[in-house]
Amino acid sequence: MNSVQMVASDGLTIAKRNVIKIKRVPDLIVFTILSPIMFVLLFAYVFGSAIDIPGMSYREFLIAGIFTQTVIFGSTWTGLGMVEDLQKGIIDRFRSLPMAPSAVLIGRTTTDVLINVVSLIVMSLTGLVVGWRINTSLGEAAAGYLLLLLFAYALSWVMAVIGMWIRTPEVFNNASFMVIFPLSFIANTFVDPSSMPPVLRTIAEWNPMSALTQAVRELFGNTNPMMPAPEVWPLQNPILASLLWTALMLIVFVPLAIRRYQKAVSR
Repeated sequence: MNSVQMVASDGLTIAKRNVIKIKRVPDLIVFTILSPIMFVLLFAYVFGSAIDIPGMSYREFLIAGIFTQTVIFGSTWTGLGMVEDLQKGIIDRFRSLPMAPSAVLIGRTTTDVLINVVSLIVMSLTGLVVGWRINTSLGEAAAGYLLLLLFAYALSWVMAVIGMWIRTPEVFNNASFMVIFPLSFIANTFVDPSSMPPVLRTIAEWNPMSALTQAVRELFGNTNPMMPAPEVWPLQNPILASLLWTALMLIVFVPLAIRRYQKAVSR
């Protein structure tokens, strides 16, 4: 077995260990399922009655934004898991095993993908109940889901780096919430950026989450023909912009996470 196969095998073993750990914590499974349902229903029926999107149903406009927000929050499990494993000494046990340093990180980020798959399935079914529909082909819809998972997977590596810098789960939860929550609202996830003040509008238009949301809307056929054409490059080419952001995060943060992990286990 070559080194690549060994890393992949070890990574899958760690991912399996993380999934078994989740199964042993029923509360985590319950909230993983209930959170997407809550977001869809809350925004569809509370904000949906107050926000008007001329030319289309707000629920059609909304679902791609909720998908984006949920998978972004789902990517934080890697960082939280790294903090907990470092705090509890689990990483020290891994260090004594004959495995590549990257295997632990691959296992963690793979677990995030599995959690996000479950969340997307639940959100999609809930979205269909409240009136959301996919208006494109099966291939385009599959590409939309794949793009969400790829972007969230890349962000998991960012969260892994942050998780290895922070010492306690409570601090990580607060830090990730303070960063992700504003970014998910200063975007085109829930409202049209054209209604925002100039500074916030600029941030929203160049926000990576806006590009991802716009790309998913196009791939699901949930775009609004009455809205003016975007004026900035990321929203004019959202699929390409989302792929570029994904590639950039992987290129920068995969090696950074591996180096940080090696430094963390050598303490």
